[in-house]
Amino acid sequence: MNLSGREKFAYALGAVGKDMVYMLSASYVLYYFQDILGVNAVAMGVILLVARIFDAFNDPIMGIIVAKTHTRWGRFRPWLLIGTVTNAAVLFIMFAAPPSLDGKGLVAYAAITYILWGVTYTMMDIPYWSMIPAFTKSGREREGLTTLARSAAGVGSALVTILTMIIVHALGGEGNAGERTGFKWLALIIAIIFVVFILITCISIKEKSTVDMESPSVGQMFKALIQNDQAMTVVIAIVLINCAVYITSNLVLYFFKYDFGGEGWYNSYTLFNTFGGGIQILSMMLFYPLLRNALKLSNVNIFYICIASAIIGYASLLGIAFTSMSNVVMLFVPGFFIFAANGVLQVLTTVFLANTVDYGELKNGRRDESVIFSMQTFVVKLASGVAAFIASISLSIFNLKSDAVTEEQKSIDYSIQVAASSRTGLRMVMTLIPILGLFIALFWFKKKFLLDENKLEEVQEELAKKQEAR
Repeated sequence: MNLSGREKFAYALGAVGKDMVYMLSASYVLYYFQDILGVNAVAMGVILLVARIFDAFNDPIMGIIVAKTHTRWGRFRPWLLIGTVTNAAVLFIMFAAPPSLDGKGLVAYAAITYILWGVTYTMMDIPYWSMIPAFTKSGREREGLTTLARSAAGVGSALVTILTMIIVHALGGEGNAGERTGFKWLALIIAIIFVVFILITCISIKEKSTVDMESPSVGQMFKALIQNDQAMTVVIAIVLINCAVYITSNLVLYFFKYDFGGEGWYNSYTLFNTFGGGIQILSMMLFYPLLRNALKLSNVNIFYICIASAIIGYASLLGIAFTSMSNVVMLFVPGFFIFAANGVLQVLTTVFLANTVDYGELKNGRRDESVIFSMQTFVVKLASGVAAFIASISLSIFNLKSDAVTEEQKSIDYSIQVAASSRTGLRMVMTLIPILGLFIALFWFKKKFLLDENKLEEVQEELAKKQEAR
């Protein structure tokens, strides 16, 4: 019996709540602790880097724990519910730092709560995605449900990206004290939504079959990567591309607050994120099919076009940043090139990684789907940690934090209180470093990647011959 509409809706609802929580932490924890609470930027960079690396290694460990779980409620749902409740609690605690803490106490608080947040998020994220085979039957049904859940997750991320600063100021008001209060209550609201949505998922979805859940170790991931040169090529390209994207995403909030400026800077920030999120979704749904099907371009050529588009976007952003920037609409031009490229690149890197599985089977005699795609999660988290560290170092060097001005000045315009050299440095880091990373990714990919469509066809024909000979 196929999944009902109610079951699909319930599963997708869990993805909305799950990614609302993820986006709040991923996009605003640095800003909350460094800019609002005054934690040293370098200390925050180290915390975020170490936590993300630890979290990346924690993924396969949690996979093994889930795989060995057997309860009357199934293998996945107990961990999904336990992880959700604990993660929601940690999220609220993380954004509700006690006012009495300062200095080393705040650093310790940030480190402990952020690492705990990562561990508890993994506790629910692994079973959420791994449980799909346990309540679906056909490959087509699984593919459709996965696509639905990914789209729903995008909705959750977009809601938090677009609405956070507006809601924070509505709940708490202006200035550090207002934003501190606003983040506390927003975190509580999102935590409650998260628990309710996942509870609906757990009640509505029941495991219909027992599945063997393959959970590769970290050693298996690296062994498969080393033995598959094309997977290695794609993974390194993913790291470089994601580092470029995450550096900008970590700094864009500071750009609007301290450079673009204005008393209502967060309204411009919200408008820009709304535009960018819409373009990124359109690029995955419309631009990629247009380039691939209508214009008949190869995936490799689309990759080159997207890298060029992103580089053009960052270069034009740098140029516009040195103008008066009187209207946020001016930033839509570079935003279009960057967000459109990023959306298509997300599709392409997944396609390329999937193709390396066939290549690896022909070369090494085994298919490493789970191993290769576990590595994708690993390197994405690694890239986010590296990018957060680079962003934090930049914030420290350029002394970008709101306690550099008085409360009276803050209520007027943050940007006029920041030195011109600091604004210039911020612009350089959020544009030139991503451009450098994208150029390296382009040259690396062009030199090392062999799996164009002709080569892939040869690989698949060879695999077909081997299967027929068995």
